[in-house]
Amino acid sequence: MSGPNPLLTASGEAILRSRIRVIEDWPQAGVAFQDLTGLMADPVSFALVIDAMSEALGAEQIDDVAGIDARGFPYGAVLARARGAGFVTLRKPGKLPGAVHSVDYALEYGATALEIHTHALGPGRRVALVDDVLATGGTAAAGVDLIRRTGAEVIAVLLVMEIPALGGRAVLEALGVNVHALLVS
Repeated sequence: MSGPNPLLTASGEAILRSRIRVIEDWPQAGVAFQDLTGLMADPVSFALVIDAMSEALGAEQIDDVAGIDARGFPYGAVLARARGAGFVTLRKPGKLPGAVHSVDYALEYGATALEIHTHALGPGRRVALVDDVLATGGTAAAGVDLIRRTGAEVIAVLLVMEIPALGGRAVLEALGVNVHALLVS
């Protein structure tokens, strides 16, 4: 993404950036962790994020918002409420009871898996996928895969921040999904 983000005013972007901390060498050496918890702690910032995500969807009708464990939960749940949609969780392994779809994927600093209940969505459901940061794209791509395994359609992937140097946008665009990031790091 180049140039100003049309979803945020310059002052809105400045407000969001002022609430983000960068934690060097966490969770391991060489990783500059983007701590976005300050955005949720501040009601003005949190409202700006939700409003901009909703604006990114425009007139698209969605049935559900899927939030990625764990920081996609608060953004996704509030966005679902704002859009009159249901909310579905994509969880780390072992957190969901009953039958699940599971996808293994690589992170920029390891590997893990993501799961969704097999009954959580279904054919004809239109879903917006929400997470906080887009890095290599592995987590969001796993989320897209899981949603599609239920028969549902991914309308958009909505993110608070994108780290372009790690190439995640290209991974998601190769899957044919619309990607909207509010901030670029």
